[in-house]
Amino acid sequence: MNISKRSKIAFAFLTMILMFKTYGQSNNFTVTLDAGHGGKDHGAKYYGNNEKDLNLAVTLKVGKLLEQNTGINLIYTRQTDEFIELRERAKIANRANSNLFISIHCNANRSPTGNGSETYVMGMSRANMNMEVSKAENSVIFLEDNYQKAYKGFDPNNPGTLIGLQIVQESNLTSSIDLANRIQNNFSNAITIKSRGIKQEPLWVLDATVMPGVLVEIGFISNPFDVEILKSEEGQDNIAKAIANAVISYKNEYFGDGAAENSGEKQ
Repeated sequence: MNISKRSKIAFAFLTMILMFKTYGQSNNFTVTLDAGHGGKDHGAKYYGNNEKDLNLAVTLKVGKLLEQNTGINLIYTRQTDEFIELRERAKIANRANSNLFISIHCNANRSPTGNGSETYVMGMSRANMNMEVSKAENSVIFLEDNYQKAYKGFDPNNPGTLIGLQIVQESNLTSSIDLANRIQNNFSNAITIKSRGIKQEPLWVLDATVMPGVLVEIGFISNPFDVEILKSEEGQDNIAKAIANAVISYKNEYFGDGAAENSGEKQ
C-alpha cells in the first residue's frame, strides 16, 4: 500500500471518529451559521452594495429565528464585519461538534440577467457555471496569510485541484442534499426570488467541515431585481425564514422531540 493510499485511509478513519462524536451528542442540536466574506474580503460589489453586508444581515436574522427554539444551539463564524479565514470557518464548526453547517452568500454574474437562489452541496460537478461559483467562493484563500502552506497548493483557479477535493462521508452528502432541498422548496413556495435548485460543487469550506453542510446563494447581487429584495428588510426577513424553517424541519425529523416549531409564517 503506497503512502498516499495510507494517508487517505487514515484521514477517512479519523473523520469517521469525528462524525461519531458529533452525532453521538443527540441532546444538543448545534448549527453553525457562516456569513460569507467580511472585513477586507468584500465579496461581490454591485449597485453600491457589498455582498459581505447582505450576507451578515441575513445570517443574523436566521440566527434570531433559530434562537427562539430551545432545542437548537447556535454558533456563528462571525457576527460583525470581520475577516475570518476560510479554514477557520470550518474549524469553528468542527470544534463545536455541529450537526449542520450553513454558509450564506450572494451570487453574482457578469451578466445582470442571472437571478435566483441556489443551494450548493459538496460535489465534483464540472459544469462551467458551477465552476465559476466555486472559483469565486474559494478565492478568499488568496487574502489569507501563508495560504500556500495552509492549503497545501490548493488553487481555486485550477480545475485540477478543485477536482481533487473528496467527499469524506457519503452520509453527509445525503443529509446535505436533504437540507438543501428543504431550503430551496421554501424559496420556491414563499419568496419572490426564484429557486434555481440544488447544485454540487467542490467548495473548500464544505469539504473541510465534518458534518452535513450547505452553501446558500440567496440571490444575485448583480441582478437589479434580486438586489432590491436582498437589501430590503422584508426581503431579508423572508429569506431568513426560508432557511431557518428548513433547519427546524430537518432537526425535528431527524433529531427533534417536537419541541421546536417553525419560526414566523409557515413557508
